[in-house]
Order: sequence, then C-alpha cells, then structure tokens
Amino acid sequence: MDAAPIGLQRYSDGYLARDSAPTRARRDVTLYLHTWGLDHLVDDAQLIVSELVTNAIRHTRTDRVGVSVTRHPDCVRIVVTDTSRTIPSPVLVDPDAEVGRGLHLIDQLATGWGSDLLGTGKRVWAELTTNKGPS
Repeated sequence: MDAAPIGLQRYSDGYLARDSAPTRARRDVTLYLHTWGLDHLVDDAQLIVSELVTNAIRHTRTDRVGVSVTRHPDCVRIVVTDTSRTIPSPVLVDPDAEVGRGLHLIDQLATGWGSDLLGTGKRVWAELTTNKGPS
C-alpha cells in the first residue's frame, strides 16, 4: 500500500492518470473502510471512487488524480481532485448508451455529492452515511 495516514481518520494518496488508477483507488478505499470497520460501505464506495477517478482521467488533462477518504462521526467522505477547473454535471443519457451514467449512479448511492473549485483545479466529493440503519 502506497497511501500514508494523514491524521487519525483520514487517508490520502495520488495516482498517475492511467487506466490502473481506478483499480488502485478502489483497493485503497476498501482497505481504509475495512480498517474502520465500515465493511457495509465497501460496495458503494468502490463504485463511487471508481466513477470519480475514471471521470477525472477521461474528461480532464490531469497528470495525477488525488483521492482521500475521511471518516466523520456520521459519514465517510470520498474526495477526488484533479487539475481541471471544469465542474462535472450529470448529462442526459440515451438509454442504449454504454457510458455517461457515472454521476447519476453517484447521485443514487451517495447521501450527497458535489464539487468545489480549488486554486489548482477542483475536488469532487461524495458522502456515504456510516449508519447501517435498522437491522
């Protein structure tokens, strides 16, 4: 694992903007969630981080993608950063299209998501509630 802990409840790493980045990010996010005992969030978190990292690689000219996962008392926040200042937004997708549904999926899975401009690009984030709900 290349990631280094940043404080008690946050992990951060960077990936070269290559096809292998989503796989590495999924692996690392899974490890963090297992470490925190949040196994029930793994499937949704893997899909979210994969979509966000893939979008950063496909739709920007960034050389590197940053990923961080922060555990808050009631949620986990996944953040992906890149050097583009173009804010992502869901688009209407033809029902037969094989691509273009990533942000719609994130919207369905996450408690909330959004993006923020930074001096060096942007960050796109998504949150998952840590509460398992009624058993």
